[in-house]
Amino acid sequence: MIFRTALVALLASLMLAVPAYAQCFADYRAKRENPLRLHYGVVQLPQSACGNAGAAASHLRPRLQRDGWILLDILSTFGPEGLEARRARAGEFFLRY
Repeated sequence: MIFRTALVALLASLMLAVPAYAQCFADYRAKRENPLRLHYGVVQLPQSACGNAGAAASHLRPRLQRDGWILLDILSTFGPEGLEARRARAGEFFLRY
């Protein structure tokens, strides 16, 4: 009985020590030049970039540059609750990068 109680307590403490994984996203604006093209998009971010526009920009900028896009700005970071509201507006750039 003592062993079982200790095992339950150990498992509970391990579960509390592991942070819960929460999805994080950002919406952003980017451009291409010659000819000028603009787009609005939504990207999934690693947890380390969540809530920090600078970290989100550092994560996204090289991904966009591979396709010739220049990041203009990060508009906001948000959780999964804001994802569906942005899907239609982002169009082809919804979770593309």
